[in-house]
Amino acid sequence: MVLALLGRRSHPELPDISKPAIIALMIPPSDPDSINPAVESSSYIPADRDTEFLQREELRPIRIGLELLKPELIQHEEGVQSTIVVFGSAKLQESAAAKHALHMAEEEAARAPNDSTHQQQVAIARRQLALSKYYDVAREFSRLVSSTCQINGRCDYVIVTGGGPGIMEAANRGAADVGAKSIGLNITLPHEQHPNPYITPKLSFQFRYFAIRKMHFLIRAKALVAFPGGFGTLDELFETLTLLQTGKTENVMVVLVGRDFWERLINWQWLVENGLIAQHDLQLFHYAETAQEAWDLISRHNGMPSS
Repeated sequence: MVLALLGRRSHPELPDISKPAIIALMIPPSDPDSINPAVESSSYIPADRDTEFLQREELRPIRIGLELLKPELIQHEEGVQSTIVVFGSAKLQESAAAKHALHMAEEEAARAPNDSTHQQQVAIARRQLALSKYYDVAREFSRLVSSTCQINGRCDYVIVTGGGPGIMEAANRGAADVGAKSIGLNITLPHEQHPNPYITPKLSFQFRYFAIRKMHFLIRAKALVAFPGGFGTLDELFETLTLLQTGKTENVMVVLVGRDFWERLINWQWLVENGLIAQHDLQLFHYAETAQEAWDLISRHNGMPSS
């Protein structure tokens, strides 16, 4: 055909076509994607596959929506009906680890007896050892709740934590002890944080936005149990108390574990005496010392069996 076109252009049955075009027909075609600049451009990537595009500032509303929707869909698929949120310090360890940390701090202090920093570290390690009992309480609480509420195919009162170490680890660990599901809501931080190994893998999430993470803590929550902790624990505690105080949420029971710690940390009555909160606002939370006490409060409030 090509030879006919080259030699017989005047034939009435052949098309009137230029010689360069005919020569082009003689060149074997190569992979068009490898030479086509249009295909190489990032603009050619479908929007839902363009991760660089999705990171643009203007796409924040889309990212927020996706971050809300993904954990919601997965929890629904996993049958999670309700949750109990457990907060507490990431720094509190189980007793054996806390004892070892104290021993190491004392050895450091002995090598530099005049160094006040080392003495301070010893004092902190002693207090951390005293607080380490709450690791065991958190673990036992999670074990108790999970063994009571995740039976016969039910998936109620699932423990949810911030996914990190310390009290969070203890709570996820308690659920794992009895073969139950638990949730971890990690968040990207300037310092690297890994999810603890006791979270149910399919329920281990990572968030970019604190606001969406906070929503997921409370969307299914029947209770919030706060163990001794720092800024993160206080943030979630006071946010939940504010939602209860203002009527934005109603059925979340707040339990503070360790009355001595909480009453030394926060002078609730002083807030009342200064007219900053009402006396009845003190009924928004309850105290417990043991795992059983905490669960009894929650179960009675929600009409559940305590064991």
